[in-house]
Amino acid sequence: MKGVPKCIRVDKREGEEVRNRLADSGLLDTKHKIARHGEHLDIPVLCDSFEGREAFDSEAEETEGHTTDYKEILDLPDWLNEELPRSYDIIGDVAIIKLSDALVPYRERIGEAMMEATPSLRAVMLDSGVKGEFRIRELKKIAGTGTSETVHKEFGVRMTVDPSLVYFNPRLATERARVALSVKDGEKIIDMFAGVAPFPLVISKLARPEVIYAVDLNPEAERFMRTNIENNHAGDIVPIIGDARSAVKGLPKADRIIMNLPQSSDDFLDSALEAAKVGAVIHMHRVLERAEAETFAEKLTERMRSAGHNIRITRTSELKTYSPSMSVYVFDIVKD
Repeated sequence: MKGVPKCIRVDKREGEEVRNRLADSGLLDTKHKIARHGEHLDIPVLCDSFEGREAFDSEAEETEGHTTDYKEILDLPDWLNEELPRSYDIIGDVAIIKLSDALVPYRERIGEAMMEATPSLRAVMLDSGVKGEFRIRELKKIAGTGTSETVHKEFGVRMTVDPSLVYFNPRLATERARVALSVKDGEKIIDMFAGVAPFPLVISKLARPEVIYAVDLNPEAERFMRTNIENNHAGDIVPIIGDARSAVKGLPKADRIIMNLPQSSDDFLDSALEAAKVGAVIHMHRVLERAEAETFAEKLTERMRSAGHNIRITRTSELKTYSPSMSVYVFDIVKD
C-alpha cells in the first residue's frame, strides 16, 4: 500500500467485530498493524470512512516478515483467487471457513495457508452449513490437529465450545457486551436459546443480575453450560435443557429476555411476552432482507397487538451480514 496509511479508531471491545466487517467488505489493510491506544484500537483501512467512522492519516507500522493474509500465501489459478473468502470465523484456536464448490478441491492447501498466516491456530475446519433444529455447523477438518472443541475468550470469560455440537457465534461479542452493560442490579433474565451460555456468562461477568435462566433444547448444550458456569464461577446462571416455550412457563417473570434464534425468533415472541414483566426488555434476533427490516418491525408490532400484547420497538440494529442481500438484526422490544 503506497502513501500514508489510514486508520479508523474503535473501542477495543468492538475491535474484532469491526475488523471482521472490514475484511468482509475488502476494506481491511492487512499490510499494516493494528495499534492500541488506551481503550481504543486503530485499525488500518483501505477507505476514507467506514460505518460512520472517518479514517485519519496514521503512522501504522508495516507488517514485516510475516503476512497475516492467507490469500498472499496461496498459489492458485487467478480465476480462483477472487472466490477466496475475505474473512472467516475464529473460535478459540480453531478457524472455520466456508468455501465455494470451485474451491473445495483446494481445501487442504487453503487450510495450511490459513495456519501459516495465523500461527495461533491449532486447526482449520471447513463449514458446510448449519444443519438441524439445533443450528449446529457441519464441520470437517482440513488442516491442523485435534477436534473442533476449543476455548473461546471474551471480556474475561472463558467458554468451552464445540461448534459441531452446539450453536455458537463469535461475531456477537459486541452485542453480548451491549446487553450485559444495560442490565440493572437484581434483574431476572431468561435466555431462551442459550447454546453454551455466552450471553449469560458475559452478563454474569459484567453485571449483577439476581438470576439468569439459560434455556436450550439441545441436550449437548448442558455439558458445555455446566463446564462454563463452573470455570467462570457464574453461580447466578441456571441451566435448563428443554423446549423454550414450555420452560419459560415455570419460571419467575423476567425483567429481560434474550432471543438469539435468528431464523424464527418471532415465532416465539408471544411466549416470551407471557414470561416477561410489564416494562421488560426483549432482545430479539432475526435474519431479514435488508429492504424489509423497517416494515418487519411495523408488522411485528401489529401482529403482537392482534394477539393481545402491547409492545414498543425501541431499537433496531444490524448485527452482521448473513448473505449478499440479508443481515441479522436485533430488535429491542419493550412490553407495555
